[in-house]
Amino acid sequence: MPARRSVSSVAATTHENAADRLRGVSRALQLEWLTLGWMVVEAVVALTAGVAAHSLVLEAFGADSVIELLSAGLLIWRLRVELNSGRAFSETIEHRASRVGGSLLFALSAYVAVGAVYGLWTRQGQDFTKAGLIVSGAAIPVMYFLAKGKLRVADQIGSRALRADAIESVTCGYLSSVVFVALIGQFLFNVWWVPAVSALVLVPFLVREAREAWEGGHCCRG
Repeated sequence: MPARRSVSSVAATTHENAADRLRGVSRALQLEWLTLGWMVVEAVVALTAGVAAHSLVLEAFGADSVIELLSAGLLIWRLRVELNSGRAFSETIEHRASRVGGSLLFALSAYVAVGAVYGLWTRQGQDFTKAGLIVSGAAIPVMYFLAKGKLRVADQIGSRALRADAIESVTCGYLSSVVFVALIGQFLFNVWWVPAVSALVLVPFLVREAREAWEGGHCCRG
C-alpha cells in the first residue's frame, strides 16, 4: 500500500507540474502576442516619424522595434510548437533566426554609428517630432510591464528562451528612455547635436543585443 501511494503521489505531482507549465506557456504566449501588437505600432510610428524628421535616433529605434517584432513572432512559434509537439524543432529554428537577427542588429549598430558621426562632422541637425516623443514615452511603461511579466513566467517554466526575450524588452525600455530624453532635450534646447549624440548612446545597447542574439541568447533549452 505505501508503495502504491508513493507512485500515486509522484504521478499526481508530475501531472500538477505539467499543468503548471502549460499555464505558464499559455501566459507566455499572451505576453508575446501583446509584445507583437505593440511592436507593430512602435515600429510603424517610429520609422514613419524618423524618416519624416530625418531623425537617425527614431530610425534606429524603429528598426530595433522591427527586430523585436520578429523575435516575438519567433518565440510565439516556439511556444506553440512546445504546446503541440515538443521543443526540439522550434529551438533549431529559433537558433537560426537569432543569428539572422543578430546580424541585422550588428548592421544597424554600424549604420547608426556612422550616421551619428557624419551628423556631428557636418553639423547636420534633425527635426523634432511629436509622434516620436509620444511613442517612445509610451514604450517605457509598456516595456516595463512586458519585461516583468516575461521574467516571472520564464522563471516559472524554466525557459531561458523566454528570459532572453524578456531581456530584449528591458533593452527596448532603455532605448525608449534614451530616445525620449533625446527628443525632450532637442525640443527644450533646440541644439543640433542632441540627436547625433543620442544616437551614439544607442549603439552600445544595440551591440549588446546583437551579441546576445548571435551567441544564441534565444536558443535555449527550456
